[in-house]
Amino acid sequence: MPAILYLVHDVTDPAVARRVTMLTAGGASVRVAGFRREGRLAPARLGAGTPIDLGMTRDGRFAQRIAAVARAALGLRQALVGLAAPDIIIARNLEMLALAGRVAGLYRSTPAIVYESLDIHRLLFGNGAVSATLRTIERRLAADAALLMTSSPAFLREYFEPYGQVSGPVELVENKVLALGGEHQAPPSRPQGGRPWVIGWFGALRCRRSLAILKQVAENMDGAIEVVMRGRPAYREIPDFDAQVRDAPHLRFEGAYEPEDLPSHYVAVDFCWAIDFFEAGQNSEWLLPNRLYESGAHGVVPIARANTETARFLQARNIGIVLDEGSADDLVARLSDLTKEELQRLSARQQALDASTWTYGVEDCRALVQRLAALAPSQPMEAAA
Repeated sequence: MPAILYLVHDVTDPAVARRVTMLTAGGASVRVAGFRREGRLAPARLGAGTPIDLGMTRDGRFAQRIAAVARAALGLRQALVGLAAPDIIIARNLEMLALAGRVAGLYRSTPAIVYESLDIHRLLFGNGAVSATLRTIERRLAADAALLMTSSPAFLREYFEPYGQVSGPVELVENKVLALGGEHQAPPSRPQGGRPWVIGWFGALRCRRSLAILKQVAENMDGAIEVVMRGRPAYREIPDFDAQVRDAPHLRFEGAYEPEDLPSHYVAVDFCWAIDFFEAGQNSEWLLPNRLYESGAHGVVPIARANTETARFLQARNIGIVLDEGSADDLVARLSDLTKEELQRLSARQQALDASTWTYGVEDCRALVQRLAALAPSQPMEAAA
């Protein structure tokens, strides 16, 4: 059983809990060390003991995060004292990769470092001096990594390979739903007996343009379409989120949720909004979001925007709805012409796909942990002094 130290940028992120669950299900022993985000009171349910607290950071405040990482680097020995030596250190995001090398240096036998990069920060993708400097730093830090883990082939194709950021092996770990209790069965869909049809927008609600589009669609279709939102609004990006939702007809926000709530939430919607403009031209075009796999696993038809990795995923499987522009007019036109029978055909094609398209089972978790365990040094390791 490999021992893994998971360095994370935000211990309150539900995606961190999902990765810990995956590693634990695969047979690894996992400890988490990381930062807390301002305004989030409790860590995500990690199932790996209390996280080792490295301090607080602020979402979107890149300079503040760099300063927090520098402070944490000075106190690493004290923070990790007595911790059993890991075989592997997984560093989630660039700032944690900067700490991973210092953590590895605390031990006589160096643990293997894995760089987990699930999005590309906009400051890394540019022609200016800041972007070039950050890419140089990333390239040097990643040279010590035994493996890059990423969630979309577009991140490799559009960033890591063209810029030469990582020269080592790569493991694609998609944002699939964990189905660890046996064979996953999609629940029955909401009865598709006609309108009003319901669009669900679940997860990180950070895209102001998406909110504006969905508001306009709900208003223009005057009750023929309803929009339900669940998750965590990004008030830094949409400070007036609550007011916008309160004043909008046929659109409602129903709060945060836990992963086990997803079946009951998706059974209540017909479509999943899988479009994101938050970092248009970069991450928004390249990512394969959680909600894509969640909607697929639960028999709900995803809506994507053309010329994105999400659209390519859907088109390769002849499923879903792909809009040319992703505008409100675009969506209204598509849904106005959609018949009950066509929606049923879309859903049937999607549910006919193998469950592995959308989910990871226990064997997938074991395969990932075995892949990581092969990176670990063979020498016995000691605890931090």
